[in-house]
Amino acid sequence: MTSIEHNLQQVRQRISAAASQCGRDPQDITLLAVSKTKPASAVAEAAAAGQRCFGENYVQEGVDKIQLLADLNLVWHFIGPLQSNKSRLVAENFDWCHTVDRLRIATRLNEQRPDNAEPLNVLIQVNISDEQRKSGITLAELPALAQAVAQLPRLRLRGLMAIPAPEAEYERQLAVCQQMATALKELQSDYPEVDTLSLGMSDDMDAAIAAGSTMVRIGTAIFGARDYGSVANHNN
Repeated sequence: MTSIEHNLQQVRQRISAAASQCGRDPQDITLLAVSKTKPASAVAEAAAAGQRCFGENYVQEGVDKIQLLADLNLVWHFIGPLQSNKSRLVAENFDWCHTVDRLRIATRLNEQRPDNAEPLNVLIQVNISDEQRKSGITLAELPALAQAVAQLPRLRLRGLMAIPAPEAEYERQLAVCQQMATALKELQSDYPEVDTLSLGMSDDMDAAIAAGSTMVRIGTAIFGARDYGSVANHNN
């Protein structure tokens, strides 16, 4: 068994344990393997161990892997901040975009999504901890942006994403995650097709799952420590 395969097993067991603890079906939680800064060979190794969904933060790095591994039939999620000048690459290559936080980006993605492709699955990013340097909208801004995104024919509004500020205490993690879960339920009352809450990383995954996350984003625990120097030229 390879180290990546072993790590995936460990992470899946942790997801199952967290789900069981709160009475949820582990099958309802998608593991998104965050492969940023990792070579295509590491992604192929994870794919050989049964992992299908991968998240990339840097547009060009992600596109390179998507093209190299096209024959593996993987599902690719863009999860980094998206600049307008990179939107076409996301629209043309990725299956999901987690970081829609303004109508201008959504409109560009809609216009640039190829006619022969399935609609791009999008999540609206919420800045749930109100951090100045973090992307995302406030909960108050969510209804208007959701309404606008839902009307774009080449996008499919699937739900919400958030990166809460780090909290050491589980109860504080849970409280923030529950805010996101409530926001998702309110969104679903207007848009029944919405089904995804991308929430939870290694440090707060248990709280996110307890609150109702349907997709957790895990990188280092699967692939090991990241070497950011290797992507200096690939940065957004």
